[in-house]
Amino acid sequence: MATKDLSAYDINSVPSAENMRFGVVVAEWNWEITSALANGAVDTLKKHGATDENISVKYVPGTFELPLGGQFFAEMDNVDAIILLGCVIQGDTRHFDYICEGVTQGTKDLNLKYNKPFIFGVLTTNNEQQALDRAGGKLGNKGDEAAITAIKMVALQQSFK
Repeated sequence: MATKDLSAYDINSVPSAENMRFGVVVAEWNWEITSALANGAVDTLKKHGATDENISVKYVPGTFELPLGGQFFAEMDNVDAIILLGCVIQGDTRHFDYICEGVTQGTKDLNLKYNKPFIFGVLTTNNEQQALDRAGGKLGNKGDEAAITAIKMVALQQSFK
């Protein structure tokens, strides 16, 4: 189990995002958590040089809808990477398993179909406290980490051109 802030990183290890465009898709379900993830992602993108004009944030009802929201970005907007942010908290039924599997497979499929980074920024936790700890709490913010991953993947893709 994590016991430290997992979002701590060497700022110099992240390329500039100055000329990169990002789509961010945020699930409205578990809003307290997902809005914190979105704020972390946007703040981190800006910290590394992305401008407001190059960051577009859209919302979907729940985590299961994230892949389709990401596909809309790939087909209808000129973005270099899409960050998918959501939160699924374990309950008493298998609903958790189906949602997590669907969004995971959907994200993987989008990466391969569009040859573009779709970043999986979905918390899959056992309880709400674990999610809060990872959405700006004592274990950092997975939105920050998703943004860093997006920047690094765009830079990697650009290095092949």
